[in-house]
Amino acid sequence: MASLLGKNTPAPTVHALYAAGSTRRIGLIIGLAILVMAAIIISAGIGTVAISPQDTILAIGHSSEVALRGFLHQCLPAAGAWYDAIPFTIPAPANPQAELIVVGFRLPRIFLAILTGISLAVAGTVMQGLLRNPLVSPFTLGMSSAASFGAALAIVLGPGLVAGLFLVSYDLFIIVSAFVFGWLSMLLVYWISRSRGTSQSTLILAGVVIGYLFTAGVMALKYVTNNEKLRELMIWLMGGMWGASWNVVLILVPLVLACFILLERMSWDLNALSAGDDVARNLGINVERLRLSGLMISTFAASCCLAFTGIIGFIGLMGPHICRLIIGSDHRYLIPCSALMGAAILLISDTAARTIMSPVEIPVGIIMYIIGGSFFLVLIMRARGRGLY
Repeated sequence: MASLLGKNTPAPTVHALYAAGSTRRIGLIIGLAILVMAAIIISAGIGTVAISPQDTILAIGHSSEVALRGFLHQCLPAAGAWYDAIPFTIPAPANPQAELIVVGFRLPRIFLAILTGISLAVAGTVMQGLLRNPLVSPFTLGMSSAASFGAALAIVLGPGLVAGLFLVSYDLFIIVSAFVFGWLSMLLVYWISRSRGTSQSTLILAGVVIGYLFTAGVMALKYVTNNEKLRELMIWLMGGMWGASWNVVLILVPLVLACFILLERMSWDLNALSAGDDVARNLGINVERLRLSGLMISTFAASCCLAFTGIIGFIGLMGPHICRLIIGSDHRYLIPCSALMGAAILLISDTAARTIMSPVEIPVGIIMYIIGGSFFLVLIMRARGRGLY
């Protein structure tokens, strides 16, 4: 090695190679973040009414400045007076409708797509690490169908009955109901995974069966509900961002952020678990507690978003696999990379869903079924070629 590098050139140390690899991974994550930011600007500008990129940026900046100024004057008058003294202000966009269209209608939908993509991709990454199966995800394990059944049950019950019996808000009850049934499906998967002789294919088949069971429950709800609720339920089950609003975004932001931080803190343990349960135990990791807590947090993160978007599949499968190809299997970098990749995939897909046949919108769930189904078939063929089945 030294002869190839030259007599006076020292061989790179392990620490130097590790630092170089870390720098490359961080650079890729920053590149993905820039891609997501660019996708936000482009997505906010295109639609039935086209908005130029300049007006889109000005609309976001001006509305943010106005909101910040109002907040400071209301809560911190001294800071508000200091802010008013700053000579620089962001001008309003030239298009008078830009601010209403971009900030009032498109940005909530964009942020809901980003939050949903983050939660599903991170949940898929963690589930694959915990169960050491490259084909598991919230969709393939039946969790999406279970969470959808819980949310559909809340929709059928209606806001009046929910507020009267459970004394909670309607949106909160949808989240709790989706999480309870999603977690129930994860408990079934966890129990099956602990059985001796359980292969990777058996685990996937178990998830498919669990998904069918909860899908049958959703079909029963569609059968017994009235026409108005049936239409709302059918539209919701196709998967889409129609329920997007700033209230929903404000509910989901702290929940998704908290789950992301908790799962990112498990990255070292997930790296150790990839070497096997015995190795992880020898390193002092409580494997059973790690699996239970990881599955619960990832299920909660995915269920919260699915409660407002309906069934959206394959994000938790595509995001982690694409990121492993470009960044490796170190969960410290894989989790944030998958989060950004999931956000980019779902945001671009939702933008295509609402613009490809504008003014008619296609449910983004349909697009994800086509893209994700093809991707899943490719993964199965690759897995069979490597002797995993």
